Amino acid sequence: MDFKPSINEKFLDLFYKEIECDIPDTNSKLNLHILKIENNQFCYDELIDQLGESMIPFALSRKEILDLKSSGKIFGLVKKASRKFREHTVNDGEAGELLLFSFLEAHLKAPKILTKLEIKLSSNDYAKGSDGIHLLELAPKNYQLIFGESKLYQELTTSLTKAFESIHDFRTRKKNNIHDEIGLINSQLCKEAFDEDLYQFLKSVIMPKASDTHPIVKNNAFAIFAGFEIDSTDEEKRLSNDKFLALIKSKIKAEVEGKMCHIKKKIDEFELFSYTFYVYVFPFMKLDETRKEIIKKITRAEE
Repeated sequence: MDFKPSINEKFLDLFYKEIECDIPDTNSKLNLHILKIENNQFCYDELIDQLGESMIPFALSRKEILDLKSSGKIFGLVKKASRKFREHTVNDGEAGELLLFSFLEAHLKAPKILTKLEIKLSSNDYAKGSDGIHLLELAPKNYQLIFGESKLYQELTTSLTKAFESIHDFRTRKKNNIHDEIGLINSQLCKEAFDEDLYQFLKSVIMPKASDTHPIVKNNAFAIFAGFEIDSTDEEKRLSNDKFLALIKSKIKAEVEGKMCHIKKKIDEFELFSYTFYVYVFPFMKLDETRKEIIKKITRAEE
């Protein structure tokens, strides 16, 4: 079955992998990837180049991509994907959604089924629901349907809190909830499945039949992308490159490790014990400026 991630694991070459661990007393995993640092700055230009590649499978369905490639409209892929994004001057969230998509594909190896962006009819549409849905195979006939939630705030505690509040709301509200979203996925499958075999496979996983002789087991899970800002003082910026790298990595790591109890507390508070969470935390320098710059450059808004 040709249902694989669109983003190669080489995407991860851009990051220092500092934390990859289970969160005690939960069914959850914490991941900290720190963007490569050169001359005491994050290598945002290299990240933007990579996200420019990720943008197409993030914003367009597999069928759209296949149809445009078959027609020889390669530039059409970039143009159509770019138009899905909101104007960079008012775009505070889609850089996080794109990064979460990239980590779920490249790191977790969970291919996308659907993203909020691809079902938008115009860049100004507002779609309520998860930011993206991915499928993870745990073992033969055992899958997780992963619903993504991205939040970018100055403080890591705020990003994590807002993500858990959104997930709680998504599970409990009367409309546009997790059950409605599964129905939406089911109705959109024909866009992701470019052949009948893939369509039938995805349908059998998303709405498994308990009456089958060897039934597929499917559980729902959540992925959180929590962006936050890390500051460095003027004095720290004047450190030698080696000393700055060691200091900034240790500062970020300590900040993130200190949030494990907060994550567990939120899982307890909202009674989310039966769900697996894949938590990706990501530090930015100049968060507000950077998230807009990423969208501006990948959509070529300055041209």
